[in-house]
Amino acid sequence: MTAPRLLTSYLRPHRPAVTALVVALLLATALPLMGPQLLRRFVDQAAAGRPLNLLVGTAALYLAVALGGQLVNVVATYFASRLAWTTTNQLREDLVEHILGLDLAFHGEHTPGELIERVDGDVTSLADFLARFLFQVLGSLLLLVGTVVLVLREDLRIGGALIAFLAVAGTMVVRFQQMTVPAATAEREATAQVMGNLEERLAGAEEIRALGAADHVLRRFQEVNATAYRANFAWEVQAGGLLVITNVMFALGTALMLVLGIVFLRNGAFTIGTVLLLFQYTTMVRRPLEQVIQQFKELQKAAAGAARVVQLFAIRPTIVEVADAVALPSAGALDVALERVTFAYPSDPDDAVLHEVSLSLDAGRSLGLVGRTGSGKSTIARLLLRLYESTEGGVRVGGVDLRSVQSASLRSRVQMVTQDVQLFAADLRDNLTLFAGGVDDGRMVSVLGDLGLGEWFASLPEGLDTVLGPGGSGVSAGEAQLLAFARVFLADPGLVILDEASSRLDPATEVLIDQAVDRMLAGRTAVVIAHRLSSLERVDDIAVLDHGRVVEHGPRSVLAADPDSRFGRLLRVARSGVAS
Repeated sequence: MTAPRLLTSYLRPHRPAVTALVVALLLATALPLMGPQLLRRFVDQAAAGRPLNLLVGTAALYLAVALGGQLVNVVATYFASRLAWTTTNQLREDLVEHILGLDLAFHGEHTPGELIERVDGDVTSLADFLARFLFQVLGSLLLLVGTVVLVLREDLRIGGALIAFLAVAGTMVVRFQQMTVPAATAEREATAQVMGNLEERLAGAEEIRALGAADHVLRRFQEVNATAYRANFAWEVQAGGLLVITNVMFALGTALMLVLGIVFLRNGAFTIGTVLLLFQYTTMVRRPLEQVIQQFKELQKAAAGAARVVQLFAIRPTIVEVADAVALPSAGALDVALERVTFAYPSDPDDAVLHEVSLSLDAGRSLGLVGRTGSGKSTIARLLLRLYESTEGGVRVGGVDLRSVQSASLRSRVQMVTQDVQLFAADLRDNLTLFAGGVDDGRMVSVLGDLGLGEWFASLPEGLDTVLGPGGSGVSAGEAQLLAFARVFLADPGLVILDEASSRLDPATEVLIDQAVDRMLAGRTAVVIAHRLSSLERVDDIAVLDHGRVVEHGPRSVLAADPDSRFGRLLRVARSGVAS
């Protein structure tokens, strides 16, 4: 899809608003064109000694046309701005939805700050441009055409000279556009890099200060800003050069038209009023062209932003829902099976993270995954959520290959709790339900009480309507972790994945987490990932991974009792006080 087609597709549903804007633009064009005609009539009437009341009537009509033109301009501006922002807001929403649906590999290659700039910065430049383009540029073009037609009616020779002048000016604009768009694109890219760098550094502000890395961060920020400055300077020089050259050209063109008018006046072909009319129209030609040029830099930004939006929409996720996708069983625990699964990241397809992993887990049982960092434990968890898709082999949940499962069904029936809990700047109710409706308030309060958060909830000033700070500010790590468990209980999935869910908690909170895990495992299938082996005391089975391969798998009780098993040796090391 090209940028013009993108904008057309978003403007199409707003045809009534576009029609109203077109009518307003036509009126905003017609009324200014009447002004010079009335001014000529007034001058010629005055030169001919016509009665004063006739002159006053012409002046009053001129004033009414001028005021009417200003009123129509206000109306047209309103319609243009409303249409531009309504259209681009929908575009922004669709772009966010598209980005959220892209693969994790894409998000790993682009910082949140960069994506914010792509969604907000690029689309805002489109909105600003449309708000001006739909009124100033289109209105100016209509005024330009109307002026040329009226000048041609007065004299074909002067009209022809005006058209020739406009052709030269238009050629210059087109050529400069081709020259400056790459500079505008580079400027937008550099700005996105600045935003991405800033977001990343602010997110790690605590660690940066603690480790004394502020000087390095500032130096890197200066480098990124310097690149953005050079890109912006190059763009400003090119765009500014266009403005200067065109202004000089307009001055020469206006002087030429005035000279021609005086020549025709001396030959008796024109009246003084007609010369004034041609001068007014020549000035009106200059004004819309100047407005187009003044908006030309915004056009460059908008063209670059639209191109980047189109590029972003062109990126397609590799994990998509098939047309005949089915739903997982709506109730009960779900069995799990990995069948000779091999997985490699798209960025490095030759370096597999998992090698022919085969695991099975009956419905209602729990599996603990053990292994060193990088052994593939979290990758298996993300395969079960279909955040990744296996390179070879298959993943089945509830007896269904995940490639054939409806996305909504998978998200509702498979839930995950990690050590990094995402809380939003929203009320507690929305944080528990993740902005989904239909959950009874009484059930939410009951779940909080069951998880040991009853006293904490009672201290909240507005109960479920209490707004949590951005990122969960004001909520401790333990409380945030328990809120994550509450989300899962409210969703009531058939498969739960716990990824290091209690690795950073104090002993008192860990007791509450252990109790929550006990409740969660009851009647559900669970996959538990933990570095601390004490977190795996309640699981039914154990799978030990090493460099992406399952090197041991069996019932926990059997492996723990076997002194020669890998898991048994890990338990003895852990109990002896050596870090596991």
